[in-house]
Amino acid sequence: MSHFVIDASVAIKWLVEEEGTAEALILLEKATLAAPDLVIAECANILWKKVRRQELSETEAQIGARLLEQADIEILPTRHLLGSAISLAVELDHPAYDCLYLALALERRWRFATADRRFQGKVREARSRHFSPLVFSLPEAAAALTPGGS
Repeated sequence: MSHFVIDASVAIKWLVEEEGTAEALILLEKATLAAPDLVIAECANILWKKVRRQELSETEAQIGARLLEQADIEILPTRHLLGSAISLAVELDHPAYDCLYLALALERRWRFATADRRFQGKVREARSRHFSPLVFSLPEAAAALTPGGS
């Protein structure tokens, strides 16, 4: 089975129908997944924002939270990733909280799937490209898990 670290931009698509939901569900179904514990706080915040913008009701957000609690994903602590995340953040000139996901992927030697196009761009423009092959857009990750995919 394929192994991916995923971020909140992927996980939220399991809970809310939006662009990329089909691809995110392929990952959930066909890959072994992990994420730093930050994913929980980020998804909770996204659900709150969607309620605030009246894109979801509070009840729908609560259902989403329960679904995330039950999702087949290994949630890992972040403390030991801080140094790596800071180094990546400085190198990429990108927020350290996003770099926690990449730091976990590097530590585990797993691929990292994200729907965050800005983050993908930063990784692809990086001076040091040693981690670039590990970073997959959501469509790329889903394609890698489907017959005929890469």
